Amino acid sequence: MNSIELNKRLDVLDYLRGFALLGIILVNIIPLLSVKLPEPGTMDATYWRFLYLFVEGRFYTIFTFLFGVGFYIFISRAEAKGKKGTMLFLRRMFVLFLFGLIHVKFHPGEALTIYAVSGFIILPFYRAPKWGNLLFGLAMLFALSLFSAKIFMVVPLMLLGIAAGQFQVFEGISQQWKKVAIFTGIMFVLSIVGLLYQYQLSPTVFEAVGYSHSYKMRQFINFGITIGPIVSAFYVGLLVLLLQIPPVQKVLSPLKSYGRMALTNYILQTVFMLLAGKVLNLYGQLSYTQSFYLCLIIVVIQLIFSSIWLCFFRFGPLEWLWRMATYFERLSIRKRDSV
Repeated sequence: MNSIELNKRLDVLDYLRGFALLGIILVNIIPLLSVKLPEPGTMDATYWRFLYLFVEGRFYTIFTFLFGVGFYIFISRAEAKGKKGTMLFLRRMFVLFLFGLIHVKFHPGEALTIYAVSGFIILPFYRAPKWGNLLFGLAMLFALSLFSAKIFMVVPLMLLGIAAGQFQVFEGISQQWKKVAIFTGIMFVLSIVGLLYQYQLSPTVFEAVGYSHSYKMRQFINFGITIGPIVSAFYVGLLVLLLQIPPVQKVLSPLKSYGRMALTNYILQTVFMLLAGKVLNLYGQLSYTQSFYLCLIIVVIQLIFSSIWLCFFRFGPLEWLWRMATYFERLSIRKRDSV
């Protein structure tokens, strides 16, 4: 693997991480600011359906899968440099768990602690055969998705990320666009079939019961979780294909910076949402569409911040702390210091 190929691969992964963060904030803001339930027949109700059809269970899946890819890359690069990759990864997960313990106090249900624990669980699979990881990961994901076991789907998704790293899926991906196009086409067809069926499950009487936990409501949400990995796979394939077009890649370049600072931006999303809720007294006052507008403002601020920050610094602020705590080294963060 030459350095140019590695950089291209990392660019693709950063774009994908940034894309995943765009969807995550749309879902997280709902419980965090106690967004009001929609009134029947309104734009809010339409947006509610949109979230459960195209966002919920889609973007966290991508983010989790990419965590597994990053897991493989981290240990592989460390060992290639003669370092103890396994020990460094254990330290890295411990630090991530500490970040999560702080974050969860402000954002119940956050993902960092779950990712850290799952990282410890899947560590032995780094040495497992790639075909074993792929098949076992697919079988486990299929079984858990049938039961809509969202929290437990984290482990097989990460396992598939490790397998993707072992198969070097993102290495030289620009030369594999035909295979990516075929894969994306298949996922598109499966997604359309799944989404049409999920739409048919959309509650017709939920307006009258205020979105209570009715049987049909649970069916609608659970089936959305079941088909989540398929829709996510389509999103990933489509974005990878679009990134092969230079003008599109240039337009989406802020997304790469956004994803490169994924840890910082994930936590900053919570900070901005809580600040907006506190300062503007938005708790329990926002409608669904208003929550979208607030998310849009936060994302634009973060995209600008990330792009400017990485013009002067090598890492995001929390990524820098994470690296130093992992390696037990003082690392320079400013670009001019690394020249």
